[in-house]
Amino acid sequence: MLPLERRAWIEQMVLEQGKIDIENASKSLEVSAMTIRRDLRELEQEGKVVRTHGGAISSQSLTKEANYAAKESQNKKQKQEIALRAAAMVEDHSTIILDSGTTTFELAKQLSYRENLTIVTNDIKIASELMGSKNKVIVTGGEMQMETGSLLGTATQQLLKAIHADVFFLGAHAVDYNHGVSAPTFEKALIKQMMKQAAQTTWLLADHSKFGKRAFASVCRLEEIGGVITDSQVPEAARSSYENKVQVLCGGV
Repeated sequence: MLPLERRAWIEQMVLEQGKIDIENASKSLEVSAMTIRRDLRELEQEGKVVRTHGGAISSQSLTKEANYAAKESQNKKQKQEIALRAAAMVEDHSTIILDSGTTTFELAKQLSYRENLTIVTNDIKIASELMGSKNKVIVTGGEMQMETGSLLGTATQQLLKAIHADVFFLGAHAVDYNHGVSAPTFEKALIKQMMKQAAQTTWLLADHSKFGKRAFASVCRLEEIGGVITDSQVPEAARSSYENKVQVLCGGV
């Protein structure tokens, strides 16, 4: 089989199954594992697959980041349900970290009516929403991502290294049972990891559309967080499955 034909076969298998294993592909095509690795490298450079440990997945299976306006309008009612449940968990006089994102923005709206909280965020829109509230608001600083208003970079990291918080509310780009929480870029994943390290406990805020998906960069496994707050549209069977790894609460119920 010619290299071009072999790569076409691999690409078809990935499209049909969502992933491919180097060992199995090597046996099926009767070539060495090294040859399959070279083929996967070529296909990745063409944007057709994303290499993983021991194989590859379809590039179409990775969720990409939409702009803020698009994300804000998606599942807004469900995000509000999640925010109400999360806000009820915030104790007076506590220090919390709000991740950037539209679900945490809905939580910020709820917290704007509270007093005597210390709220740390790397989201310009969240900081703006909290202006005029009777809370202390700390903005991390950093380089602003124009599409979303989130702050990233060295300045953001330096502040996060220096603080201690009670709770971190983590925004989700994608949540997968086996692979946990993931983000669209390494830089975003790093900031989320540092926020998690700065807090005593972490709660993931994720509407039903985020489950069963993977993004480019890993943030953490589900077993590493305190719990998940989602909406009532997550199927009961899926919720029960996730509860084997982490506490799951539903807003709006």
